[in-house]
Amino acid sequence: MPKSNLYTRTGDAGLTSLVGGERVPKYSLRLDAYGTLDEFSAFLGHLAALPDCGDEILSQLQSIQNMLFNLGSYLATASNGINDKVSGLQEENIAEIEGWIDNLDSTVPPLRNFILPGGCEAAARAGIARTVCRRAERRILELAANEYVSPLVSAYVNRLSDYLFVLGRYFNHKEGTEEVTWKKS
Repeated sequence: MPKSNLYTRTGDAGLTSLVGGERVPKYSLRLDAYGTLDEFSAFLGHLAALPDCGDEILSQLQSIQNMLFNLGSYLATASNGINDKVSGLQEENIAEIEGWIDNLDSTVPPLRNFILPGGCEAAARAGIARTVCRRAERRILELAANEYVSPLVSAYVNRLSDYLFVLGRYFNHKEGTEEVTWKKS
């Protein structure tokens, strides 16, 4: 039986290759940043697997997942101090997400209290994805404090957490599930 190409054994000692071949520890900031983006994308896939997402939301989530792959590829490439071009990422992509946020926000009641994550299943999954998105943003910002990272990357990821917050509200509203508000003890 021929050996699969899925395993190489080159990472067994705790090192992996960046795009371009540079070997780095698997616990490096760079790997943590793009690894958390990968985890975030997996949670988006978990959300998108629900049949009640609908075609428009599914299309948005798949668009985001594709962009996250671009961002991961960018972050998996060693910075040379001028590596500021992220494949496919432009200011227009951020504006597009802001449009999605505005559209969703116009369908839900005005926000009057802090809302706890949860509600219907889709809203709960959006809440989990939002928190992983926030962690990815923190990892990207930590990397950016040590090496050059295009500011568009953190802006895009920041906007995604806002999108997921309002998406959770949208799902709860659509399903008729009451939002759970924070009550100060």
